[in-house]
Amino acid sequence: MTKKEETTLNFDTIALHGGQVMDSVTRSRAVPLYQTTSYGFEDTEHAASLFKMEKEGYVYSRNANPTNAVLEKRLAQLEGGNGAFAVSSGQAAISIALLTLAKAGDEIVATNALYGGTYNLFSVTFPRFGVKVKFVDGRDPAAVASAITDKTKAVFTETIGNPGLQIADLKVLSEIAHEQGIPLVVDSTFTTPYLQKPLEFGADIVVHSITKFVGGHGTSIGGAIIDSGKFPWDNGKYPEFTVKKPSLNNRSYLEVGGSNALIVKARFELGHDLGASLSPFNGWLFIQGLESLSLRVRQHVSNAEKVAAFLAANEHVAWVNYPTLKDNPQYELAKTYLPKGAGSIFTFGIKGGLEAGKRFINSVNLLSHVANVGDSKTLVIHPASTTHSRLLPEEQVEAGVTPEQIRLSIGLEDIEDIINDIDQALEAAVKYSEASK
Repeated sequence: MTKKEETTLNFDTIALHGGQVMDSVTRSRAVPLYQTTSYGFEDTEHAASLFKMEKEGYVYSRNANPTNAVLEKRLAQLEGGNGAFAVSSGQAAISIALLTLAKAGDEIVATNALYGGTYNLFSVTFPRFGVKVKFVDGRDPAAVASAITDKTKAVFTETIGNPGLQIADLKVLSEIAHEQGIPLVVDSTFTTPYLQKPLEFGADIVVHSITKFVGGHGTSIGGAIIDSGKFPWDNGKYPEFTVKKPSLNNRSYLEVGGSNALIVKARFELGHDLGASLSPFNGWLFIQGLESLSLRVRQHVSNAEKVAAFLAANEHVAWVNYPTLKDNPQYELAKTYLPKGAGSIFTFGIKGGLEAGKRFINSVNLLSHVANVGDSKTLVIHPASTTHSRLLPEEQVEAGVTPEQIRLSIGLEDIEDIINDIDQALEAAVKYSEASK
């Protein structure tokens, strides 16, 4: 397919064909797995031109791999982006994306309703690199704007906060960021490009833990950075994009990469130097996952909506936080940003508090008690004691975590079986709670 033909294709077709040019020798229909560390050079001149980035090609799989290249192109097309870089995990994607923009002495502004691992990355690890992260309430535009200084290099948010399910108002956040000449970076793991394309709402960079819904089966760890290709890196705030470097044959990243400058810089600086490379085999598995992404996500959403409705009507449940329930305070925001559904991950509070919540989790049979989301199987966890346990109590509250909160990631099992298991676990938890009074 030509570039023009690719841009006119619809989502499901791109998920099956995007980024692939059939091998001219074997004509393999499936994307080949290039399980190799390195690649041969035609001669010394060819080798030198690749190292200087004067020609396209492959040198070493830490930098780029043909299998992963198909994954990257496909993800970029599905998101409506200009380019992508696949890395070893979602955490690596966040780290490389933001540290490509910020260096020691710089700052990042982040909304506070974040996954616990991301919160810890920003509050503990980034300061060790000299990068300060300011946490703000993403629902308060004035707070976001006032946190930005001349040292700020990006605004960061999640499309749906984990686990508080705070929906990011991307139009507002992107306007605030762009008024200050900085990009909006969005973690879209929970939504995938099927439920939402953040670039269409003004975001500049999207990151994913493709471990989750993209892989879909809990078998591989990976992450991805997708760039819109539209942010003006020559606006004076990002000199590392415009300064000529000897390593680039006295050219700048903007000269070498053009509209793909961010991805080129991320790939050949931090990607190369830190070595957070994606295994080609995992990349190949993620390609398989993309082929069925929309089918799976539609069923995930359908099952989640039914479970949320069941819990909302259950006498043993104190509250349910799922944005498409009509009494949810984010219902209207969900209609704007998530018209296809609010995903399959949500939280609820069981009557009886912390101990009842623990008993519920210990009583499930079909549901899996694991620290993951986006699997084809239904997963359950208690965030306060696991995913967000490193946070102080007040930090947990800021992130949307409460002691009685239970997080569900609804899978693809038969909906009747999922509800039956939840129902019996609720009954067991309530009986235990009453007996212990």
